[in-house]
Amino acid sequence: MTIPGPWSRSARAALLLDDSGALSQTIFAEMTMLATEHGAINLGQGYPDEDGPSEVLDAARQAILDGVNQYPPGVGQPVLREAVAAHQRRFYDLEVDPEREVMVTAGATEALAATILALTEAGDEVVTFSPFYDSYAALIGLTGARHRTVPLRAPDFRPDHDELRAAVSDRTRIILINDPHNPTGSILDRETLQLVVELAQRHDAVIVTDEVYEHLVFDGGHRPIATLSGARERTVTISSGGKTFNTTGWKVGWLTAPAPLLQAILAVKQYLTYANAAPLQPAIAVGLGLPDSYFLGLTQTLRRRRDLLAQGLAAAGMQPFLPRAGYFVVADAASLGVSDAHEFCRSLPSRIGIAAVPLTAFVHPEDRAEVATLVRFAFCKRDDVIAEASARLLRLRD
Repeated sequence: MTIPGPWSRSARAALLLDDSGALSQTIFAEMTMLATEHGAINLGQGYPDEDGPSEVLDAARQAILDGVNQYPPGVGQPVLREAVAAHQRRFYDLEVDPEREVMVTAGATEALAATILALTEAGDEVVTFSPFYDSYAALIGLTGARHRTVPLRAPDFRPDHDELRAAVSDRTRIILINDPHNPTGSILDRETLQLVVELAQRHDAVIVTDEVYEHLVFDGGHRPIATLSGARERTVTISSGGKTFNTTGWKVGWLTAPAPLLQAILAVKQYLTYANAAPLQPAIAVGLGLPDSYFLGLTQTLRRRRDLLAQGLAAAGMQPFLPRAGYFVVADAASLGVSDAHEFCRSLPSRIGIAAVPLTAFVHPEDRAEVATLVRFAFCKRDDVIAEASARLLRLRD
């Protein structure tokens, strides 16, 4: 299909239109289809293959039995908003008003959509790091705003501060960070976070921070940018329960923000889903209150699986960049003679029975050369699945 209207080049690229103006499928849909067709192990999409904690699942079942099956309040059920506020206090010593500063959303993606649509318009600029989660560019494109990027380069995927300063101007409406970062698994250091706050203050920009991997940090803890001096009053913090509780299909997310910002975002959100997941909201509230041992066990398990997959990638002849957080490890396939990561990933399901995603899917077309040989693999899988995947990866050396 073609999309009518005066779409800019950046918006067309962001919305994944091909040269004829037809919508193309996302890279995740493409690789999942190939994985299904060839019976491949799908390390392309970031979803676990194990259920979440029984306390959370049981709470959802009980809520259904208790009749919590109709529209919840558009801003979210009080039980979850209160749990989010308690979570922010417990883990980060952040005081959030559950009545005025917390909103429940249909996953983090809806929170991002409502925020970007509410706070930007044509002529504004949104700054992100690159690579970036693919929905960022599409959402920015929908508003007509300009998407400016600051590169994160291998091997450590840290931004250059001078490049960050150059990207932010008085036209910048939002500085959007993803910390911990998808797809690279990097973490922004304190100096970078402080610079983001300084630039937002200087240019009167809003900080939007996507923190869905906040509990998947392997060494040390997560530091929300909202804890820094001068950040709280201009920051929209977004997270969700999907990654933390192995419930990615539930799509229960939330955001916290100063009341004036939240009200502007709610005005848009009410015309997106209005409300969602009534019996799942109290279940996620239970999850947020689980003991520290749960969160510690989660990171220990993922750290072990990260290391197992990284070893398998190295044995296959690739160069893995060990992530500090998240679900994914990025590996450079150049040593295998790869020059086009997208074509390489297209070949993997039929060639060795593995599906993965090229980093070219996470950058603008003009920036693909910088990541042309980099591939993202998910390690949020059972140990036996990772072991089998590692064995299949060895076939790349044949």
